[in-house]
Order: sequence, then C-alpha cells, then structure tokens
Amino acid sequence: MSTKSPNPAPAESTQNPPIDPELPAPLSMGDVMRISMMRRLWYAQVISVFGDFLALFAVIAILTFKFGATAQQVTGIQIAYMLPIAILGILAGVFVDRWPLKPTMVASDSVRAALCLLLLFATQIWHFYAILAAISIVSSFFGPAQGVAIRSAVPMHGLRSANALMQQVMFGMRIIGPAIAAFMVAYAGPRSCYLFDSASFVASACLIASVALVRTAPKPAATHAEDASAVRKVWLDMKQGINFIIHHAALFFVILAMAAGMFVIGCFGPLIAIYVRDSLHASTRMFGIVSPMIGLGMLLGVNGLNTFGKKLSNTLLVYSGLCGIAVGLVLLTLLPHVWSTLVGNFIIGIAVAAIIVPAQTLFQQATPPELMGRVGSTFMSIVFGAQIGGLVLSGVLTQHMGVRRVFALCAVLLLVLVAAGKLWMEPKPQPAPANS
Repeated sequence: MSTKSPNPAPAESTQNPPIDPELPAPLSMGDVMRISMMRRLWYAQVISVFGDFLALFAVIAILTFKFGATAQQVTGIQIAYMLPIAILGILAGVFVDRWPLKPTMVASDSVRAALCLLLLFATQIWHFYAILAAISIVSSFFGPAQGVAIRSAVPMHGLRSANALMQQVMFGMRIIGPAIAAFMVAYAGPRSCYLFDSASFVASACLIASVALVRTAPKPAATHAEDASAVRKVWLDMKQGINFIIHHAALFFVILAMAAGMFVIGCFGPLIAIYVRDSLHASTRMFGIVSPMIGLGMLLGVNGLNTFGKKLSNTLLVYSGLCGIAVGLVLLTLLPHVWSTLVGNFIIGIAVAAIIVPAQTLFQQATPPELMGRVGSTFMSIVFGAQIGGLVLSGVLTQHMGVRRVFALCAVLLLVLVAAGKLWMEPKPQPAPANS
C-alpha cells in the first residue's frame, strides 16, 4: 500500500520536482558499467539491437531485390515498424506502471523472439508488414519498462552516462548494421538474420531474468473512484501522465526538441539519396559514403557529451543540439558540394546526440517514479510519431518545394523552436523572500 497522502500536493510541488543541486560529480561511462545491473541491461541492449538491425535490413534487402518493391513499399516497412509504438505508446505506459517490471521485460523479449521466427514463413509483402507491426506492438511495452529499469539501476548523477551508453549501441548499429546484414544476406541468406534476431531476444530475456529489478517507489495510490470502469481508470492514468508533461515546462520543451530532431532524421532517410542524386549529381557509391556520416556524428557526439559536456545543463545541450541541426541543414541548403555534405551530415549527427541523451536524462530525473512508465511511453510515442511524420511528409514537401528548400524549412522551424523555448519554456526565477 502506498504511504503517500491521499490528498495531492499543490501543483507547484508535484509538477516540477526539484533536482538536488548538490548531487555528486557525474559518473563516467566506466563508472556506470561497473554497476552489475546496468552492465547486464547494456549487454541485453547490444544483443537485441544488433539482431533487430540485422532482421530489419534483411527484410528491406529482400523486398528491394527479390520482390522488386517500390520506394513507397520500402518506406512502408519503416512505418509499419514505428506506427504501433507511436499509437500505443501512451496506453502501454499505463500498464508498465502497474505490471511487475522484470516479468514485463522478459515476456516482451520472449514474445518478440517467437514473432521473429514468423519471418521465416513470410512470402508476401504484407506478411512482413504484419509481422514487424506485431513486434512493434510488443516493443511499445518493453521501451518504457527499460527506462524504469535504468532509473532503478543507476543513481541520478549517472543517468546521463547510462543513457549515452544505451544510445551508443543504437548509433553504432546504424553504422555497422547495414554492412553486416548485407554480408549475411549475400552469403548465408536472410533466414540467418531472422534466426539471429530471434536468438538475440532469447539471450536478452535471459540476461534481464538474471537481474534483480525492483521499482524505486511503490505503485501509485488510487486516484479514481473505486466504482469507475476499467476503461475509465486507464484513461485517468493516461491523462495524469500527459498532464505532468504539459505542466512541466522544461520536460515539455525537451520532448518537443527530441521530436523535432527525429522529424529531421525521418526526412533525411528518403531525402538524402535524392539530394546526392539531384544536388550533388553523384552516384550510389557517394550515397554510401555520405549517409553513414550522420550515424558517425551521433556516435562521436554521445562520447563527447561525457567528456566535454559534464558541467553543461541538459537544457543548454538541447538548445545547442537544435542550433547544430539547423547549421548542418543550412550547409546542405547553401553549399551543394561533396565536402559540405559530409560536414553537414556529421554536424547533424553530433547535434542529434546532443538532444537525445540530455532529453532522456531530464525525463528520468524529473519524473516521479510512479509516473515513469506513462511519461516514458508518451515520450516514446511522440518521438516515433515525429519520425513517421518526417517519412511521410518528406516526399510530399519535396515534390512541391525541392529537397534543398525542405532542408531550409526544417532549419527555420528548429530556430523557431529554440526561440519559443527561451521565451516560454524555461523556469522563471523565483523572487527572493522579503526580509521580515
């Protein structure tokens, strides 16, 4: 039973919980990796993400070269993989806050392992869409649960390094995943990638099962009438998480910033190839050189944050990231040359890293433990929705404006978001109390 008072505290005290300014010096990545629980969570992330990238790129390769899929159909694979998380994310967090943590994560990995095996029997394009969408539905529960687990495993002053370690895995796989998947598809067939992905989820489930995951706070006290229907209780829980985000100015801003960064990355996927072809008048080989620069920038940016950004606030890093993406986009808009494209993509990658890690850290530091699942899943839902928006709108906008003007428009929108954050979303200084 919760020990909290049944009467909620005033909004000022609950919506913006203070962060202790006297926290110890931030932990390095090495310090965080010495925490046994975090180390096992990281190993599980490495294994499962590597398997995911292999399977996803194998599916894209099969659709492209065996089924002769169109660009829209290939883009549809990415949308099918992200759309369930964007739609179900907010709802999934309600259950994550109520369910036991470790069984939720182990069950999610186990179900996804079984679903990956269905790819072995896929013979139609819609089969791949349906299977990837089903995997995504289960992932919508795993993501928020993983965020709660990291918060439980790592002290507050180690969260930035912990998030950087997790993002390192994602960014690293963006660089090496396509090459390894292409090699395995060519020499061992796509089935090898599907089997490896299934096995990776089993291995991840075993690692998580070996960890003593305990929530940092008891379940939230009931805030609804006892006779309310189950649907109404779920709705009220969802509303509580959304209200927390809306009324926490700093958190609301970094979520918008994260969504803006992911929207740009979503646009980049289909558009950078068009930019290389139409603006640089270059070949597929140049596209293969230019495209990984974003992933390389992300990877180096994550490591740089822990070396050079330890004393910088999360909000300042987010502002810097938004401005950095705008600078990279301006380079691509004004200087359509190979060198400027390489530099611009690299800058964008570093800037995206400067948004992702601080945004996740602020979310974990500012959110009460009993709301972690709901706030985390809403965060994830908005981010994936932004990526889908970038994928869908990029083609439409480019058809009417041209790719370089789309980049310019994105840069302007990012700078507007920076200005809005400075004007309306930063905490206002409190007046000093009058001397009695």
